[in-house]
Amino acid sequence: MKTDDTFYKTLLDNLYDGVYFVDQDRRITYWNKGAEHITGYPASTVVGKHCSDNILVHVDREGNSLCLGMCPLGDTIRDGEARSSDAYLQHKDGHRVHVFVRVAPIRGEDGQIAGGVEVFTDNTSVAEAHERLAELEHLAFLDPLTGLANRRYAEITLNARLEELDRYGWPFGVIFIDIDNFKDVNDRHGHDAGDEVLKMVAKTLQNSVRTFDTVSRWGGEEYVAVIAHVEGDELVATANRCRALVEQSSFRGAMPISVTISLGATLARQGDTVASLIKRADGLMYKSKAAGRNAVTVD
Repeated sequence: MKTDDTFYKTLLDNLYDGVYFVDQDRRITYWNKGAEHITGYPASTVVGKHCSDNILVHVDREGNSLCLGMCPLGDTIRDGEARSSDAYLQHKDGHRVHVFVRVAPIRGEDGQIAGGVEVFTDNTSVAEAHERLAELEHLAFLDPLTGLANRRYAEITLNARLEELDRYGWPFGVIFIDIDNFKDVNDRHGHDAGDEVLKMVAKTLQNSVRTFDTVSRWGGEEYVAVIAHVEGDELVATANRCRALVEQSSFRGAMPISVTISLGATLARQGDTVASLIKRADGLMYKSKAAGRNAVTVD
C-alpha cells in the first residue's frame, strides 16, 4: 500500500462515523473501524461483497427496503448526485440501529464515476444513552436482561408526565407493546434464544423513538413506550415505525428468528391515572391481537 493510502486509511479508521467505498458494481472495497463498531460486522466479512447483497438490510422509517430497489448509493452511482437520508440498518446482533446516511460519487482521473462512498452516523445518541443507563442502574431502575428501564421507572415516568399534563397541558402518549406468539419462540428455540429475541426487540424499540422518550420493559414480553410532547398523528407514526422496524429485524443465532409485535397507542387525558392509561393502551393492544397481530390500534 502506498504511503498516502496508509495515511488516509488511518485517518478514516479514527472516525466515529462508519465509512465504506464501493466500485461501480456496488462491491465493497473498504470498510472502516467506525463501520465495524456501528454495525458489528468486521471488515473481513464485508469487503468483497456487494452492498446489494443486503448485508445491512437498510430500511426507511416505514420499514421499506433501501438495499433492494431504492438504494441511495446505487442512485448516486447512476446519476452522480450526492444524497442524504435517515435509515435503520440491521446490526450483526439483529437489532435495528438508527443512522443518518450521506452518499457521494467517487470519480476517476477521467472524471467518470468509478464508484461511491457512504458515510453513516449513529443517530441513537450513544453517549447520552450510556449516561442514562448508568444512572438507571445506580437507582435500581434498570431491567437486567434487556438493558431498558424497568416497570418501576416506567410508572415514575408516567406519573411525572401526568403531572405535567395537569399543570401545563403538555401532551404525551403511551404505546403498549407485546411480542406476538412469544411462547412459540421459547417452545421451538429454547429460553436462551427467547432471551436474545427480547433483547433484540428492546434495542430496536429504543432506537425507534427519540432520546427523550422512554421505552421500558413492563414484564415478560411486554414493553411500554412513553412518548413525550406528541399529538395523535405523531403517536400513530411512532407506533407504526416501531412495528415495522421490529418486523424487519431478526436474531441471528443458530437459525434466524424473526418476530412481530402488536401495539396499542393512546394519548393521555385529563384525569387519567397510571392505571387507567395503561389499561386503555393494553386494551387497544389486545384489539391488535384480535385483528391478526402485527398491527397498531389507536383510540
